[in-house]
Formats: sequence, structure tokens, C-alpha cells
Amino acid sequence: MNIKEAAEKVGVSADTIRYYEKLGLLTRIDRTAGGIRDINERTLARINYIKNMRRAGLSIESLKTYIQLVDDGENHQKAQLELLAQQRDFLIEKRDDLNAAIDHLTFKIEHYDDHTLLAEDNLRRLERENPVKNSEVEYGNQDFIW
Repeated sequence: MNIKEAAEKVGVSADTIRYYEKLGLLTRIDRTAGGIRDINERTLARINYIKNMRRAGLSIESLKTYIQLVDDGENHQKAQLELLAQQRDFLIEKRDDLNAAIDHLTFKIEHYDDHTLLAEDNLRRLERENPVKNSEVEYGNQDFIW
């Protein structure tokens, strides 16, 4: 099947398949005499595997390493498990950071009148009391006027 048909079948874009191929995540894809990708069941299974690992939160770099371990043919189960655990720990840290940001934003919403507006009023007051003395600032090769 061609790349468009394969993309529809596995639920990713044709560009995603090309990207996976370019990164070396997919094993060699056969081509027709006309140079069109001829995607078979082996490649479809690989795309689904990659898609599921990405859905599990593996970064592209981690996935490349993981797939190299799988493709090597040796027993790398310990290294594979370590990589999966590292990715889980990274996602937990990311989740914790997101939860902290959500909590902070929730506080700002719940205390909009008695906190956020006061902080904004204070910023505006300080801007009025302390205007920029030199409004022309050179930045790189461009001059910006504030």
C-alpha cells in the first residue's frame, strides 16, 4: 500500500511516517519501480508500535535509543526497562510542574480582585513613577523604540 493508505490505516499523517523513516525509527521501506513507498504489514506494525510508545510519553530521542536496543537482537531488557523508568520519572516531574502551575493559576483566578489586580495596579504605578529615561535601546543590529 502507498503512504497515504498506510497513514489512514494506522491513524498518523503521511508526514509522520516520512519523519519516522528519516529518523531511522522504521526499518527499510520497499519502493515500487516508480519510487513510491510500498508499505507492508511489517512496517504498519512498526508504525503502530512507535505510535503507542509515543503515546506512552517516550521522547523521540528515547524512542530512538529504545528501538536500537530492540533491533540489536541482544537481550537488552534491563536497559530497556531503565529507559522506560527514566521516561516515567521525567513525565512525573513534568506532571508535578504542571500541577504546580495549575495551582498557582487557580490561586490567581480565585484571588483576582484581592491579589492579581493589586499586583497589576502596583506595576502600572511603578511604570508611571519610573519612566524609561532612554527610550532608544540598541539590540543586535536593530534599534528598538520603547
